[in-house]
Amino acid sequence: MNPRKNLLLPVLLCSALCTGGVASAAAQPDWKPCAEIATGWDRDDHRTECAMVRVPLDHANPGGRQIEIAVSRIRATGDRTGAVLVNPGGPGQPGVTMPRVLADSGASGLTLRHDLVGFDPRGIGYSTAIACEPDETQPDPSLSPEDRARFTAGRDARRNRECFDRDPDLARSMTTENVARDMDVIRAALGESKIGYYGVSWGTGLGAMYRTLFDAHVDRMLLDSVVPPVLDVRNMDDGQANAGENTFHEFAAWLARYDAVYHLGVTEPVVAQTLLDLRAELTAHPRTLPDGTVVDGDTVNMMYANPRREWAGIAVRLRSIMDSGAVAPRRPGGLGWDADVHRYDPFPQTALLCNDSPSARDFETVWRHHEERAGRFPVAGRFGIYEQRCVGWPTPGRPWDLKPGTSPVQLVGHLYEPVTPIGWAVEMRARIGGDLMTVEDDAHCSLQDLPCAETAVTFFDTGRTSTGSCAGAPVPGPAW
Repeated sequence: MNPRKNLLLPVLLCSALCTGGVASAAAQPDWKPCAEIATGWDRDDHRTECAMVRVPLDHANPGGRQIEIAVSRIRATGDRTGAVLVNPGGPGQPGVTMPRVLADSGASGLTLRHDLVGFDPRGIGYSTAIACEPDETQPDPSLSPEDRARFTAGRDARRNRECFDRDPDLARSMTTENVARDMDVIRAALGESKIGYYGVSWGTGLGAMYRTLFDAHVDRMLLDSVVPPVLDVRNMDDGQANAGENTFHEFAAWLARYDAVYHLGVTEPVVAQTLLDLRAELTAHPRTLPDGTVVDGDTVNMMYANPRREWAGIAVRLRSIMDSGAVAPRRPGGLGWDADVHRYDPFPQTALLCNDSPSARDFETVWRHHEERAGRFPVAGRFGIYEQRCVGWPTPGRPWDLKPGTSPVQLVGHLYEPVTPIGWAVEMRARIGGDLMTVEDDAHCSLQDLPCAETAVTFFDTGRTSTGSCAGAPVPGPAW
């Protein structure tokens, strides 16, 4: 997940469905190899099976319109004890490939005793969705930052409304609560009285919502890189900006330790000021490279709060820009089984964010919040993108109302992470309960890639939680 993109949140209208009357009637999935039926699937994947599960568009009207949810499964290889549903977050990320990702990760031990079950949430990937192409028209670079933002917000609002109007009922139904209710239909279709759940990023909020609604159907639940229990997109931008500002100063301190290599200053304050001065200089006087690429203040600012694993390469590029201007930064590069799931479509994420977020819908308010945030966080305050996504969104947002439960929950927070700051995990634990394990890194959702992924396997096998810490990947040395 890109550190600037990413997350979250929603509602709870508890009715008689909280105990899952509709789910009990779900039809058993008709499993087939994903490689045989899903467009674009890896043909060498002989483990993953796929099926469609039908769910009500409106769970309060189970006899009404039905939609299809794409589901995948990798079967347990040993003495099976149950199924673990998984979700990769986003919101808006397809989830049918996540079982294979986990099965090939440090948490592969999960597959010994558990079926791993992924799914594309409603409106996403192979599930019933809205065909919607992004508008990539760019604003005139000569415009002021406010006018560029106004152009982008207006462009996206028009596109979002066009997409919304193609299927208003489906677009309006794309909430975390409805996805959680879809999960319970999947549970019943699998024939399980209880399910495990492994969710990351926005998927942690989805898990907390499912547990709020269906605690009696939860076996064990692990939530890695946790979102906050009470959040709108404005607060999300604020939280990420705060964490990103801390990352900027940690990066400056790292550069200071290697002044013999990069020559940017011997103390953190000096390096930080050097980088801010470079940003100011390039804002006032952008440089055009031989290939026509423009390096300006925004170019370097986007390099100042990146993950630790990128620090050495970024330092080389910054030093080169300061010396000659010759190096530009590198940038990260519903239609059933025939869907082109590799085409990026921001609409599902926008729908899930804005349907659940009670945030401003007008540009003037959003821009004022942006300017206030930039004043508080001079570097990372410019990164906020989520609140602007909801400008012009046609429905009001409703916040989550998460509740504590009795089923076992293991939360995992990352000490230095800017995408889902560890304070959010602390807030979530206070709201829903469970135990919190801390990973000493800044990597989003990295548990599965670390030796301590065995903690997750042990938790799902035994129910034993951890409140300890886990070593992450080491901070890199300099690039010589």
